[in-house]
Amino acid sequence: MAINKHDLIKLIELLPNEANQSAFDFLKYLSIRHRPDWDEIALMEPDDIPLSVEEERQLRERSEFISWEEAMDELNLPVDIKS
Repeated sequence: MAINKHDLIKLIELLPNEANQSAFDFLKYLSIRHRPDWDEIALMEPDDIPLSVEEERQLRERSEFISWEEAMDELNLPVDIKS
């Protein structure tokens, strides 16, 4: 299914402010042309950026997976976006 950039922008505009950093980080990740493989990642130096409150919360939770619907509900976004 092809998604146009207008739909992406609409989604971004619906994000609550506290989700902006996560969205930015993920979009930045997706835009990287060469993603390092696990061997390259293992050789990288760790960064010194402290974890955010949200990242700390995620590490404490036992759940490893949530559905698309659960994620959209958590972010207060509609599951089915119409053009």
